[in-house]
Amino acid sequence: MEIHRLNRQQWIDRPLDDIYEFFERPENLATITPPSLDFQLLTPLPIAMRQGRIIDYTIRFLGVRLRWRSIISVHQPPDCFVDEQLKGPYSFWFHRHRFNREKGGTRIIDEVYYALPVWIPSMLSVIIHRQLVRPELEKIFDYRRDQFSRLFSEDVCDNLVNLHFR
Repeated sequence: MEIHRLNRQQWIDRPLDDIYEFFERPENLATITPPSLDFQLLTPLPIAMRQGRIIDYTIRFLGVRLRWRSIISVHQPPDCFVDEQLKGPYSFWFHRHRFNREKGGTRIIDEVYYALPVWIPSMLSVIIHRQLVRPELEKIFDYRRDQFSRLFSEDVCDNLVNLHFR
């Protein structure tokens, strides 16, 4: 099983507490997930973020609805948390979210380790990863970056009111 890695960083001109508060609400995942994935949170609200919390949701990929179950394996607010896939489309998924105070704002650091399903033959896995999975993950994280920039712009109060009451 080949483990792949995706790293992304983004600096936002907002205090760390504002950024982390957003991440403390798993229902906000829908806001930072591309609409094409049709993200649906299955775990009933409210969801208190804590170590050991299990979160269920579905996404649509290539027209197929996929069920995903994650566990918050590390929760150290406001510095980091880790979500790991318990059940889903990957053989392995480990996503560390880190948050650093920097220059009066916050640096968001995403570090993702993942492996394609083991039933895919290795040569085919290389092609599927290069042509489909990696580009799709890049698009997802590009969308997240754009959403964070929009949500945490100077009009953050209006943006957050719109997010919570739309």
